[in-house]
Amino acid sequence: MEPTKVGIREFRAGIAEFIASSTPVAVTRHGQTVGYFIPTQGQADAHIAALKKASKTLDRLLAAQSVNAEEVVAEFKAVRQQASPRKKPKAAAV
Repeated sequence: MEPTKVGIREFRAGIAEFIASSTPVAVTRHGQTVGYFIPTQGQADAHIAALKKASKTLDRLLAAQSVNAEEVVAEFKAVRQQASPRKKPKAAAV
């Protein structure tokens, strides 16, 4: 696959489009190639699949231990609220 040639400024301005593309990019400066950008695809899909698998495993573990997630969150919020120092109200300006 032949890379697309772009100048440094064009590359910087269009980085989002180049990342979303599957085409390699030859980055040039004054007409000379100074580097290549090769976007990778599929890693996001693998990360999402891993997170979904971990979520299912967590759900099974919580169910096996009869843990209610909403109760855990409520308990965490209560403990956190007790542990945080109370802020004093600001005095009114005279």
